[in-house]
Amino acid sequence: MNKGPWVLLLVLIGHVVVPSVWAATHPATEVVESLHDTLIAVMKEGKKLGYQGRYDRLAPVIATSYDLPFIARTVVGKYWETFSPEQKSRFVETFRNLSVATYAKHFDAFSGERFRTVSEKDLGNGQIFVRTRLVKSNGDEVTLDYLLRQAGNQWRIVNAIADGVSDLALKRSDYTSFLKSKGFDPFIAKLNEKIVESSR
Repeated sequence: MNKGPWVLLLVLIGHVVVPSVWAATHPATEVVESLHDTLIAVMKEGKKLGYQGRYDRLAPVIATSYDLPFIARTVVGKYWETFSPEQKSRFVETFRNLSVATYAKHFDAFSGERFRTVSEKDLGNGQIFVRTRLVKSNGDEVTLDYLLRQAGNQWRIVNAIADGVSDLALKRSDYTSFLKSKGFDPFIAKLNEKIVESSR
């Protein structure tokens, strides 16, 4: 496996974030804030939209906010190189569908939540770290950190960390373990099961 994605993860986990001052909001931060704005809008209409409506509203935003092909390659580690071209395409598509389904399931209703951007940090080498907070209606806060990288001329999220827990690291551990013990077809079947469960 190319060590680049894994280095990104290590940099993220070990990095101490300090606020950076920008002349204007950095384009990477705009990606995060646009995602958050969409999530709030979908939550406010969550019951009216229903699961499928939320899924349809979120799908294009998730696709433009996250570098899903990059994340998909990263979370399966060395197994990516063992996949055939057809398997790679099938997995990336399934992973994309699961990512949207997960958001559609969990961001289903609004009760006064809001997002707040705390800081943004240029890590160099085309990487930006954005720290935010999800402020619940009772005042409790969840720290949501994002690592973004440039994909062409666009900034895309490549990792999300909730209260210090890396989604990328969790998926990598889970997915590679499953692939090792079960193989590709059962792996895809398991992901599709999760998609179905999200719609219930």
